Amino acid sequence: MFDSLKTGLKAGLQTTWTLGKVIFPITLIVSLLQYTPVLGWIVKLISPLMGIFGLSGEAAIPLVIGNFLNLYAGIGAILSLELTVKEVFILALMLSFSHNLLVESSVAAKVGLKLWIILIVRLGLAISSAIVVNLAWQGGGETAQYGFVSQTSVVPNGWFEIIVLALQKATLGIVQLALIVIPLMLVIQYLKDYGILNVFTRWMAPVTRMLGMKENTSMTLVAGLTIGLAYGAGVMIQAVKEDGVSYKDLTLAFIFLVSCHAVVEDTLIFIPLGIPVWPLLVIRLSVAIILTMTVAAIWRKFETAPRRKEATYEN
Repeated sequence: MFDSLKTGLKAGLQTTWTLGKVIFPITLIVSLLQYTPVLGWIVKLISPLMGIFGLSGEAAIPLVIGNFLNLYAGIGAILSLELTVKEVFILALMLSFSHNLLVESSVAAKVGLKLWIILIVRLGLAISSAIVVNLAWQGGGETAQYGFVSQTSVVPNGWFEIIVLALQKATLGIVQLALIVIPLMLVIQYLKDYGILNVFTRWMAPVTRMLGMKENTSMTLVAGLTIGLAYGAGVMIQAVKEDGVSYKDLTLAFIFLVSCHAVVEDTLIFIPLGIPVWPLLVIRLSVAIILTMTVAAIWRKFETAPRRKEATYEN
C-alpha cells in the first residue's frame, strides 16, 4: 500500500510539473493580454466574418475571449450582449469545441500529439458546426433570456495590480492542476496495483474498439470526458509511459476528446444562457464518435495498403 502511495504521488508531482511548465506561462501571458489592446484588435479583425456563422459583429467579443481564456470568460462576455437564442446557441457550440485554445492545445501537444492536428480539429469543428447550424436552423430569432449568473470581477488599477492579478491566476491554475492531478494519479495507481483497472478496461473495451482504439486507452477517454483536456492530459502522459498507448490510439483519443472533453460540465454551464442544451450535448457526442470512427477507418486503410502491396509482390 505504501509503495502504491509513493509511486502515485511521484507520478502526480511529475505530471503537475510537466503540465505546469506549459499552463503557468500561457495563463500569465493571456491574463496580461486581456488588459492590452491586442484582444480588441483581434475582435475588429474577425468581426466582418461573423455573418458567415449567422452572428452579429459584436458576437466576436465572447468568441475571442472564450478562445483566449475559457468558457466562463466567454459566457461572461455573452451576458453583456443582447443576442438571439440562435446566436447564443451557435456561440455555445463554437466555444464548446474551441475554448481555452492556447492552454489546452499546448498541453495536448506536450503529450506528443502534433499541435497543427489539434488546432485544425478544434477550429475546424467550431467553424463547420456553426455554419451548418446557421443554415439548418431557421428559428431562434427571439432575444435570449439570461438566467441568474453571478459575475464578480476585480478591476485592477495600474500595471502593478494587473501583473499581480495575472500571477495569481497563473499560480491558481497550477494549484488547481495539482489538486486534481495528484489525487487522480494516486487513485489510478491503487487501481492498477489491485487489478481493478484491468476489470474497468475490459468493461470499456467495446467502446474503445468501436472508436478504433485498443483497450489501454480507456482511462484516457474517461479522464478527458470527465475532467477535461488540460487535466486529463496528466492521465494521458502516464498512459503513454506505462500502458504503452500507441501514437495512433493517442491521436484517435485526442480527436475524440477535443470534440467532447468535459462534455457534461461544459454543457451544463450553458443552461443559464437560456438555450436548449440537449442538442448541444448530442451534437458534441455525435461529432466526436463519427469523426473518430472515420479517422480510424482511414488510418486502417493506410496501414493495410503496404501489406497488400507486399503480398502482391510475393505472389
